[in-house]
Amino acid sequence: MPAEPVRFAYWVPNVSGGLVTSRIEQRTDWGYDYNRELAVLAENNGFDYALSQVRYMASYGAEFQHESTSFSLALLLATQRLKVIAAVHPGLWHPGVLAKLGATADHLSNGRFAVNVVSGWFKGEFTALGEPWLEHDERYRRSEEFIRALRQIWTEDHTELAGDFYRLRDFSLKPKPLNTPERPHPEIFQGGNSTAARAMAGRVSDWYFSNGKDFDGVVEQIADVRNSAAQAGRTAPKFGLNGFLIARDTETEARETLREIVAQADTDAVEGFGAAVKQAGQSTGDGKGMWQDSSFEDLVQYNDGFRTGLIGTPEQIAERIVAYKRLGVDLLLLGFLHYHEEVEYFGRRVLPSYASWRPNCRKARRSPSPFTPDRPLGAPAARRPPHPRHPLTPGTNPLPLAPRPSLRARRPLPVVRPCPERLVPKEDPWPPSCPSPAAPPSPPAPTVCCATWTPGWSRRAMR
Repeated sequence: MPAEPVRFAYWVPNVSGGLVTSRIEQRTDWGYDYNRELAVLAENNGFDYALSQVRYMASYGAEFQHESTSFSLALLLATQRLKVIAAVHPGLWHPGVLAKLGATADHLSNGRFAVNVVSGWFKGEFTALGEPWLEHDERYRRSEEFIRALRQIWTEDHTELAGDFYRLRDFSLKPKPLNTPERPHPEIFQGGNSTAARAMAGRVSDWYFSNGKDFDGVVEQIADVRNSAAQAGRTAPKFGLNGFLIARDTETEARETLREIVAQADTDAVEGFGAAVKQAGQSTGDGKGMWQDSSFEDLVQYNDGFRTGLIGTPEQIAERIVAYKRLGVDLLLLGFLHYHEEVEYFGRRVLPSYASWRPNCRKARRSPSPFTPDRPLGAPAARRPPHPRHPLTPGTNPLPLAPRPSLRARRPLPVVRPCPERLVPKEDPWPPSCPSPAAPPSPPAPTVCCATWTPGWSRRAMR
């Protein structure tokens, strides 16, 4: 088992319509208040990254959209640890302008800003904004020049560029983004499925995002990208995989949810989207783009998220996550039907199951109390009081991080008192004197210990 666990990211629902093109009820909202609460919830339930989507005009079920970079900055200021990735189109940005914005966002968030370079599939957006629509491989050539310029601006004192798509004359960026032990500049993500996309990822990107894939598809893509990186003489980018996660108490419930999503699909929107993306991919050199082999069912989740197979019980999903990690997947980019409740369910049920598959890896960080009584997915929880400070105050959370009890709780929560701390190594995940999070004490509530996971070690307050 690899020592480094899979990291988790989620699609920010900053466009209306949710993550599936279906008329099924989605308890998800595209507004800022909802997304601010979601970001705080996600960073306390095992998520390291969030990806803000880029869309400039209504299409295929997404009638309203928030701009990705400004929305990402708002989420960064509302959180403390979450890294937020802003998706951008090189055809609509100049690398010098984005470099300046990214450096500022990086300082405001203490090094948590990242960018996802999207070469583009929606011709209507470019023509509506008066920009030329390049052929497929030319779009990736432009993206590669964009990434090279961005990295040069972020790392060098002066930048000169006379490229095929961009010009820079003795451009100097001050201040530079933060140079941390983890990365010398904001991380650069990139997607795509074509031969041109894979080759470009190997040459210039830090991360490569793939649409949903089964095991065989993942193996093929990782091999291609690593081969491209080897030919370029650089370390291969890390690999991120899209997946739509449906975790339920039983596999039957999860499969029924998938069946209902597809049965209530917005047929016109799905077919229109499928025609647009397949036409965009047919102009590749080999005639194969990102969605060329996607079925109608695949396109209901518009990044082929069902194909990853993260559908079933928490234990089944955890087993599949481990299998993808063994193939070389470093990050899973997840979407959900009902974001708030399913992100909480993910942290409460899926992460502990995943941790049990990898006893020698660090525990995934999750802040909610281990003593919250178990409740089914969708059960209501108590509302948190409003935060006394402005939600965008840097370094503060808009919602308090204290654990909240379930409204369905039938047992009193244990009384937690302050007590001395000791360090417990990761090989001893739950000392005998500390109750397991899956087994809360029965009434009357005793005085118990409390726990907070940190990478490698757990800092534990003991009796």
